[in-house]
Amino acid sequence: MIGMTALAGPSADAFWATSLRRWNAVCWVLFAAMAVGIAALGRPGGGMYEALALLGSVVLCYAILDRFPDNPVVRPHGYLTVLVLALGGLAYLRTSYAALFMVTLPHYWMFGRTPRISMGFLGLATASTLLGSWLQQGWSAEFLGETAVSTLIVVAVGVLIGLWAHSVVAQSTERARLIEELERTQAQLSAAHQRQGAADERERLAREIHDTLAQGFASIVVLAEAARAGMAADPGRSAQQLRSIESTARENLAEARELVGPGGQAGAAVAGSAAPALRRVLDRFVEDTGLSVDADLADLDCDQRTRIALLRCTQESLANVRKHARASTVGVVLARRPYGVELEITDDGAGFVVEESRGFGLDGMRKRVAELGGRLTVTSSVGDGTRILASIPLVRGTEGAA
Repeated sequence: MIGMTALAGPSADAFWATSLRRWNAVCWVLFAAMAVGIAALGRPGGGMYEALALLGSVVLCYAILDRFPDNPVVRPHGYLTVLVLALGGLAYLRTSYAALFMVTLPHYWMFGRTPRISMGFLGLATASTLLGSWLQQGWSAEFLGETAVSTLIVVAVGVLIGLWAHSVVAQSTERARLIEELERTQAQLSAAHQRQGAADERERLAREIHDTLAQGFASIVVLAEAARAGMAADPGRSAQQLRSIESTARENLAEARELVGPGGQAGAAVAGSAAPALRRVLDRFVEDTGLSVDADLADLDCDQRTRIALLRCTQESLANVRKHARASTVGVVLARRPYGVELEITDDGAGFVVEESRGFGLDGMRKRVAELGGRLTVTSSVGDGTRILASIPLVRGTEGAA
């Protein structure tokens, strides 16, 4: 309620709000009991009406503050000021001000906004009640022995309880702030993971398209140009190139269907040999380019992801040989090593400066091999050809095949 808003701010929990509503109900009951007591025990003309007026002013201010807690016109400090003056007046009138003092003791902490303001109003209330009693009793034994001592004891207990409650609420508020900050951080982290996942998926699709469809289309373009140029001079060769175009187009269509199909990895753990697929790629390369290929392919078993990586690295390397190397001989070696499988592709072409290469193909091969825990090494220099070495560890269950 209003006290909780003043003490802990918007992060107050339901427990404290419920406790304050109950305390408000207790206050109203005790206000009514005090009014009845003053009217029943007081004597007309003996300060009864003045005491009822002071109590009524406190009740009225409290009711307004309780009814309009968020109204900027209604100031909690105004209510505390009226309470301080009323306590002094009731003490001067020798009424039961002690009951009102104890009932309203938590109000200084509820409406004081800060511990310093609460302590200030509590000190003023203590001074006001002691001043009123002193003006009425003087430096008597009753004032010194009962009134002053009991008032100071009640105030000390109230200060300790108030400081403890304020510390508890402050800790609760800090915990709520930290929890809110943690939830916000988790939401940001989740969004970042989603964005990173989407970026990784786009990169994966781009790599797959580059290694399959793009290479196939490039091969189709080269074969079509060659077939058109040799249509009159060598019809047999052109017909063979057209058949290669047809075969490549069918393979591209199959690759496209696989890319847009479900992306499950159900067959990723199924072992099989990579050599047959590599031989088909090499045979197609020889048929399309006429280059000499020296292949030594060990018939070893590996999982599907490794077979795909070996196949894509071979396709990309041969595509680079066709487009850039101007080579006459290509060597391909697939071998079993103690740590796994090793694919080596060499050519006697023009070579290049590896550090200056900015192509998507080499970077895609490196990432594809790295995803399997392997490493891709590219060695080349201008005029000395190129050597690509892919080393991939084999998963358990496929290491027994050789």
